[in-house]
Amino acid sequence: MSSDVERRSRRAGGRPISVSFEFFPPKTPEMEATLWNSITRLAPLAPKFVSVTYGAGGSTRERTHTTVERIVKETRLAPAAHLTCVSATKGEVDEVVRGYWDAGVRHIVALRGDPPGGVGQAYEPHGEGYRTTADLVAGIRRSANFEVSVSAYPEKHPESPSFDTDLDILAAKVDAGATRAITQCFFDNDLYFAFLDKARARGIDVPIVPGILPVSNFKQAKNFSTKTGTFMPDWLAARFEGLDNDPETRKLIAAAVAAEQVFDLVDRGVTEFHFYTLNRADLVYAVCHLLGIRPPQEAGAGDGKGQAAA
Repeated sequence: MSSDVERRSRRAGGRPISVSFEFFPPKTPEMEATLWNSITRLAPLAPKFVSVTYGAGGSTRERTHTTVERIVKETRLAPAAHLTCVSATKGEVDEVVRGYWDAGVRHIVALRGDPPGGVGQAYEPHGEGYRTTADLVAGIRRSANFEVSVSAYPEKHPESPSFDTDLDILAAKVDAGATRAITQCFFDNDLYFAFLDKARARGIDVPIVPGILPVSNFKQAKNFSTKTGTFMPDWLAARFEGLDNDPETRKLIAAAVAAEQVFDLVDRGVTEFHFYTLNRADLVYAVCHLLGIRPPQEAGAGDGKGQAAA
């Protein structure tokens, strides 16, 4: 019988599947413990990188830097630090960039960032700061030879007047030196592929990696989707109907839904995924397991060639 890895490889046309994971910096000792339990759980899956988010207005700047630095020192993972243009001068941002390089970080996720007042508020660039993400990308690339990832929006950024404007912005980020785009989460794969076609037609040729959000709390996901303009299909709501007070079943359904989404993407040629973990490992680990992405000793168990974990 073929292994999961072999079946996965056939789905992807023989190309290996890779994953990356997103975390956010903890606010409390309890959240810190949860985060590091999750990192420890997911690290043996050998992700391409792990990213650490950055709060609106730089509100988590120090926590982001501390978390990224600890990942560099205590793990073999390759961290990608999020960085925004919000509420900082160019000099302040450049100092953060140099600090990451000195700490051993070689990958930055460059974002415009949400206004300090939150999503829905008008964005005002800092008078002495980087005005756009493309400007920020160019500044990062001037500082050092970082790998730079940026965001992409299969359903259009909620503040963008049109898809064409969105594509112009993404193209400008790539022209400035971005090497990868990671999408906002989506729940209808057709929307991702329609966006991919438009981006390729526009001449945008960097990898556009689908961002996957396993939904364990449908109400929270629905609120998020309303703010960001993310389409929530009726079938997804139906999957979670009647489970408000049943977290264990919700978790099982969430894993099944996320696995269904990623398997459809693989069947249609996608080979790289970025998982929004919300600092929880179980759902993401389960989906990766189904994809055949496993710790070395598990991946080799079927043929007696198990390896020691990294």
